[in-house]
Amino acid sequence: MRVLVTGGAGFIGSELVRQFLRETAYSVINLDKLTYAGNLDSLAEVADSSRYCFEQVDLCDSVRVTEVFTKHRPDAVVHLAAESHVDRSIDGPSAFIQTNVVGTYSLLEAARAYWLTLSQDAKSAFRFLHVSTDEVYGSLGAEGLFREDTPYQPRSPYSASKAASDHLVQAWHHTYGLPTLITNCSNNYGPYQFPEKLIPLIIHRAVLGQPLPVYGKGENVRDWIYVADHVRGVRLVLEQGQPGETYNLGGRSERTNIDVVRTVCAILDELVPDSPHRPHERLITFVADRPGHDLRYAIDSTKIEQTLGWRAQESFSTGLRATVQWYLQNRTWTDRVMSGSYRGERLGLA
Repeated sequence: MRVLVTGGAGFIGSELVRQFLRETAYSVINLDKLTYAGNLDSLAEVADSSRYCFEQVDLCDSVRVTEVFTKHRPDAVVHLAAESHVDRSIDGPSAFIQTNVVGTYSLLEAARAYWLTLSQDAKSAFRFLHVSTDEVYGSLGAEGLFREDTPYQPRSPYSASKAASDHLVQAWHHTYGLPTLITNCSNNYGPYQFPEKLIPLIIHRAVLGQPLPVYGKGENVRDWIYVADHVRGVRLVLEQGQPGETYNLGGRSERTNIDVVRTVCAILDELVPDSPHRPHERLITFVADRPGHDLRYAIDSTKIEQTLGWRAQESFSTGLRATVQWYLQNRTWTDRVMSGSYRGERLGLA
């Protein structure tokens, strides 16, 4: 099978590309614009594979996107390319509308035009899988879980743009018959994540002895999923999911933000015993909360667990320890990706 992966140089996308090439016989076409969060260093181990091809293309460039379909003739698409950081969407929502909404529309139209040229058997086998987020559902109170039938209530420019792209994918299935699938996942963490997100940012700043910013009182709750577990779920949905369906993937690992930060600090205290910044918890600094900060997210993964047999394999404690170890062992990767315009400063103050 030939799989077109959009955003394959990003955090989740690069994990998907690596898994495909390491664990299957699939060929992979990686379509990525290479924004600040896209990094080909994350694909060094597979870059020379005869089953891998990279195309630097902006999703909003419909001519180039169409050319990629014509040239490579994929059997499936996994759409991961997106602007994804809530704080950045608060400061500059335009890029999120362009990439996440207009870009998804451009990709859907190119996929549909290509799909219509296929034989009947190839049409039936073709899949378009759109990877989304639990943030489209809004905010939970102290109880409850997001299910696939939870009404959408996005509350940030980022989540609104992802909700719009979800609706476009669903519409292209119901209106045109394009065999689409959607996954909505909880907070990912793991190796190769750009250090603007909570866990890698805290690791990066703690190692340098810099203040560790925690929004508000750190009481906001997120469900965490290790990136390799998430990607295994995406692969399963691509191969066995029912077109037109949505599948939620969560790690069943709810934690407050302050608990996550304190746990990272404790792991660093253990793994870097000679650090002059121990105990790292003393670096924690509470800062003004994010505007419109959702209180709690939590995913109900029952559907994919019961219908496809998927379940997260990594516990939060083992996954977080592995993540901290990876960043400590790959400081050169972090230094390279942080050498541009972003240096860990606060974003999203509106």
